[in-house]
Amino acid sequence: MKPWIKRTLYGLFGASILVGGLSACGHHRHDYGMGMGMSESERTEFRGKMVDRVASKLDLNAEQKQRLGVLADKLQEQRSALVGKTSDPRAEIQALVAGEKFDRTRAQTLVTEKTAALNSKSPEVIAAMADFFDSLTPAQQVKVREAMQGRHGWWRRG
Repeated sequence: MKPWIKRTLYGLFGASILVGGLSACGHHRHDYGMGMGMSESERTEFRGKMVDRVASKLDLNAEQKQRLGVLADKLQEQRSALVGKTSDPRAEIQALVAGEKFDRTRAQTLVTEKTAALNSKSPEVIAAMADFFDSLTPAQQVKVREAMQGRHGWWRRG
């Protein structure tokens, strides 16, 4: 497999883990998009609730809960790297079409920056996810698989 294909797949995998991790809490505040506008204390509270909810659904022991916490931290690090230094990612995207012509150069730069962020953090996220998943009992692993297949609603509201 070519290296760029591997990097793309790692990036997509990392992004899917990120979305799954953030949606694991089961509820969110609609006035925040992916944590944008949240203070650091609100992000910490959100992370704690997400970890507690997943821990209770899977009946995790202390070691497993600690590994889940590490995974949540790595996901947050990747998210922060993906967002970058911008305070308003939406405005950055809107700027691409603000002129008479689409800003192809800036669009390519954005894609390159985001891909580099995913590539740099994805191995850590994958390792944390593997450590967490491998620490689960077979019954807990089944619960995770079922939740990912949508058989149970604990990843969603309700």
